Amino acid sequence: MLVLGIDPGTAITGYGVVREDEAGLSLVECGVITTPADQPLAVRLQHIYHEIGLVIRRYQPDAAAVEELFFSRNVRTALSVGQARGVALLALAEAGLPIYEYTPLEVKQTVAGYGGAGKQQMQEMVRMLLHLKEAPQPDDAADAVAVAVCHIHSRRMAALIAEGESQ
Repeated sequence: MLVLGIDPGTAITGYGVVREDEAGLSLVECGVITTPADQPLAVRLQHIYHEIGLVIRRYQPDAAAVEELFFSRNVRTALSVGQARGVALLALAEAGLPIYEYTPLEVKQTVAGYGGAGKQQMQEMVRMLLHLKEAPQPDDAADAVAVAVCHIHSRRMAALIAEGESQ
């Protein structure tokens, strides 16, 4: 299974493509989509949409996992992230991908085993789980990889639960 993880943001949207096969988990690619602050919002959102579409066409993932918006004290930031998230969801939906959404707490609990895990802990867990020499960079890309890993682990757990219930 190939999963595309997305960490949405207007200035920086992280993405990570993670493969699960018999050998375990492996990182296929990760990176960020950046938009210049001096461009109109509509142009920035269009760029995010276009770039996510390119990643989808390049890797043809089986599923997508997107970090849900957490509530922010800064309403302007929350609205901006929400708009980028909406554009990402649209690109994924138009590609016909099954989309799964996870809160930051769910991602931290699933990947690190602790909902209060910090950035350093999360990056180290991602590095270890994917057998990497170094954690993915920048932070937004590492966060997107963590979202993809979260989905793979959540799917695996749901399958084990379903298997146990059918016995």
